[in-house]
Parts: sequence; C-alpha cells; structure tokens
Amino acid sequence: MLKYVVVGVGGFLGAIARYALGAYIGGRYGLRFPLGTFVINVSGSFLIGLILTVLARTTASAYWRYLIPIGFIGAYTTFSTFEYETLRAIQDGQVMTGLLNVGLSLVTGFIAVWGGVAIGRVLV
Repeated sequence: MLKYVVVGVGGFLGAIARYALGAYIGGRYGLRFPLGTFVINVSGSFLIGLILTVLARTTASAYWRYLIPIGFIGAYTTFSTFEYETLRAIQDGQVMTGLLNVGLSLVTGFIAVWGGVAIGRVLV
C-alpha cells in the first residue's frame, strides 16, 4: 500500500511542477509555439534517463523508483498535451509549427534521454 502513496506524492509534485513551469514559460514567452510543453517534455526525458540510470546503479530503495520516474516524471511530462497542441496547430493552418513541434520534440527528447543516461553513468 505504501508504494501507491509514494507514487501519489510523486505524481502530486510532478503535476504541480508541470503546471508551474508551463505557466511561467507561457506567461514569459507566449503561446504561439507550445514552448512550455516542449521544455517539460525535454526536461522530463532528461530526468528519466538520469534517474533510471542512477537508480539502476545503486542500492537505493525501490520506493525511489515509485516516487521519481513513475510518480513525479509520469505526472510531469506532457505527451498527450504535446499531441493535442500539435493537432490544434495543424488544424489552425500552422502546419510548419506543428511539424516543427514534432521534429524538435522527438530529436531533442531523444538527445535529452541520452544525455541523462550518460550523466547518470558518470555519477554512479
């Protein structure tokens, strides 16, 4: 039962972090390009690469896996929002914005996961 509480706490914190960062970026840079979602997805990709690599190389409690990658990062990343914003851009005639969002998110997200794994290997 405790693992569900730990996932819930991580999810709560991840959702709050997602909302706060998305609102900050949207308020600062506008909403023409979904930069907040992009930054959240890339940083979440980096974090999951880093955290899972570090956890796999340590004797940390399994609860850290429930708290951070499952709870926090699971609530923090915004893939469904990414998909919706991409669809809306294309439906609104902003095909290049939609395609740019897909291309940048996939390539940069992959690089972020790779970077997180590389840094995690150096740390542990």
